[in-house]
Amino acid sequence: MRWQSVNDALAAVLAILESPQDGLNDRLSSALADVVPHRALAVLAGDCARSPMSVAGEPAIAARITSADLARLAGTVSVGVPWQGVAPVAGEARPVVAVAAAATAAPSLLVLVRRDEAPPDAQALLLVQRVWDLIGARLRHHIERADPAALAASRAAVAERTRVATGMTDAHEATLAALLGSLRAPDLSDAAARRVATDLAASALVDLRAGAGSEIACTQEAAAEAFGRLEAELRPLTRYSSARLELAGPGTEQTLPGPVAQAARAIVRGTVLTMLEQEDVGRVRVAWEVGDDALVVSARDDGPGRLAPEALAVHAIAERARVLDGTVALESTPGWGTRLEARLPLTTAAEPPADDPLAALNPRELDVLGQLARGRRNRQVGETLGISENTVKFHVANVLSKLGVSSRGEAAAIARDAGLGEAPLSAVS
Repeated sequence: MRWQSVNDALAAVLAILESPQDGLNDRLSSALADVVPHRALAVLAGDCARSPMSVAGEPAIAARITSADLARLAGTVSVGVPWQGVAPVAGEARPVVAVAAAATAAPSLLVLVRRDEAPPDAQALLLVQRVWDLIGARLRHHIERADPAALAASRAAVAERTRVATGMTDAHEATLAALLGSLRAPDLSDAAARRVATDLAASALVDLRAGAGSEIACTQEAAAEAFGRLEAELRPLTRYSSARLELAGPGTEQTLPGPVAQAARAIVRGTVLTMLEQEDVGRVRVAWEVGDDALVVSARDDGPGRLAPEALAVHAIAERARVLDGTVALESTPGWGTRLEARLPLTTAAEPPADDPLAALNPRELDVLGQLARGRRNRQVGETLGISENTVKFHVANVLSKLGVSSRGEAAAIARDAGLGEAPLSAVS
């Protein structure tokens, strides 16, 4: 498909927007083939709960693209600004074009693995960006028009996936950064560097095996203890680095909700790692302040001051706060450094939004409530969902408690008011 005129371009985009969701990557790849000749296409969709990464193109390349490949690019690409260069994708360094769109709650990334031809010009790059912006807007419209139960289930799945992936990713990233720091340390001999790297890897493996799920189970943490855990996690990052790490704890024994403490550590880890990836960073200062209604987390560096709010790495950090109704602000001053501040509410983090009565329900409870809204009894609900009648009773009791009602009829009325029970239940991606 050759885009020889504006009409050609509009017709191609319209065909993509009007077609079904299935097979979108293949159609998009075909439409962009003459704009940016490429061998494979990959998408990292921030709002997709079930399949955040999808690919198309030559199987020899597409099948080898990993989410880690895309995550590395996500830390480089800014929303709305096309990027092209050489990046490790599908097992080797390859020429790529990458664009990010912020039309959805979490930015989505499109990556084209180019053919070995002349790089595309600025006009072609901008065209790819605009096409992806339109696709992102279409995805947002698709999500906003979804069945409320499916949307709530998808949001719950995204939040849970974000929490689990954040913990795992940050732990691995911190370990790898510490390993690289020890191997590159100028004051360590080769033998000493290997010993330090081995000790770090062994310690990380022990922590991974022994500590799995420990944060999930924690419902409350003393602020000072939570900050102490963060300090232990951060120290290896700068042990063999030229950058100095300064830590200012909360100075209070006030307890924090477990999810808030976990999110605060994840935000700081991600921020420190992002700051240390810049050149000429000599100092990073981290501080926690506990107020009456929020935990304020800040990190400041003395680097080049070029870290932009549009960077996907910053969006990922902001997403961790957004899950708890928190906010993130970033200020970068060229030549003076960057400061990031996150504000995490203490009292509303575990409460559902006032305008969404179903937000407190997990996906299975939403399934059960949807059946109640259709007037079905426990036995019918169990047969439909493939669970026992006793399990249905358990879920019904939880639903009534979370909705603050005393009868199935009241719960069904709330569900119908929210539009639940009128369409098949399926997660949105």
